[in-house]
Amino acid sequence: MAYDYLDRLATPSVQAAQAANGARKIWERFEGERTSDRFTENEAAFISERDSFYLASVSESGWPYVQHRGGPRGFLRVLDETTLGFADYRGNRQYFSLGNVAADDRVALILMDYPNQARLKILARMEARDLAADPELAARLTDPGYKGRPERAFVLKLEAFDWNCPQHITRRFTGPEIEMVLGPMRERLEALEAENAALRLQAAGRP
Repeated sequence: MAYDYLDRLATPSVQAAQAANGARKIWERFEGERTSDRFTENEAAFISERDSFYLASVSESGWPYVQHRGGPRGFLRVLDETTLGFADYRGNRQYFSLGNVAADDRVALILMDYPNQARLKILARMEARDLAADPELAARLTDPGYKGRPERAFVLKLEAFDWNCPQHITRRFTGPEIEMVLGPMRERLEALEAENAALRLQAAGRP
């Protein structure tokens, strides 16, 4: 069995929990390879459509820290088949993630596609980069049209990824996604209202 993502996470205590809940044999019987140390076109396309993700880092106190990262669609960039990057825009200036990865560079990401009930989980090692010292990287990661102020770049080296079960993902839609559906309906409604108005005038004998 080779299952890159789970192999890194299935510690003895996790295996014991699997066994206690009757799930250990599922993974013991897994046959073949399930490697995930390279992004394919499928993952790259999925990542390019996201406008947010959840990022978990490990603090020196042992507590995990999870934060939401948002930006323009596609702000998380696939730099190559094993590397991601994004510009770190100024926020509330707590710098928990920045401080955490200085001590332990391991991070986990969850990327959600709520309308299509899809979820991509990523394990990576993340480091901060000075944008001023790397103009090429800055050009690839920053969006001149975005209102945020970039303070640095984060570059992530992929360890493994996994596509998660969609069973309990509630479908949600953003304003632009709703507008894509409602826009044509509004146009059709306006056309029908104009047609009805013209028919009423015709029925009343007015041109």
